[in-house]
Amino acid sequence: MKKIALFLMLVPCFYLCQMKTGTFSDLEVQQKENPKPVVIHLYTDWCAVCKIESFRMNKDKELVSMINDHFYFINFESEKTKEKIHFQNQEFEYLQNGNSGIHELALALSKNKNQPVYPLWIFLDKHQNLVYYQEGQMTPEKMKQKLLEISAL
Repeated sequence: MKKIALFLMLVPCFYLCQMKTGTFSDLEVQQKENPKPVVIHLYTDWCAVCKIESFRMNKDKELVSMINDHFYFINFESEKTKEKIHFQNQEFEYLQNGNSGIHELALALSKNKNQPVYPLWIFLDKHQNLVYYQEGQMTPEKMKQKLLEISAL
């Protein structure tokens, strides 16, 4: 019984240090009500670097707090997200290719139009203009630095 009580007391702690993620459809409404810069993280479920990176980012309480308080964060699974997405006055759909596929939005956001490099980080200002683009792993320290630069704009 003591173990169950301890577990129930600790569970909320795990959720306190998580980045609040949104969707592209939420973003459109939120930007009208309260414009903020946007961080978009493109990843896939097979990308080991993406998983390690996500763990490290969520472990950094200062970073999580910065993102949750001052940015909109979208975690976008490029190869599993199948719904139609409206973003920046355009419609994007999932492109099926046999048993797999990729979302058109991932291709549109990537500089490599044939196959995005994962993880892919895209930072937009509050007017949805691109201010930073990075393919590959990002450390929590570099992320904090970029967030500070963007919030100073």
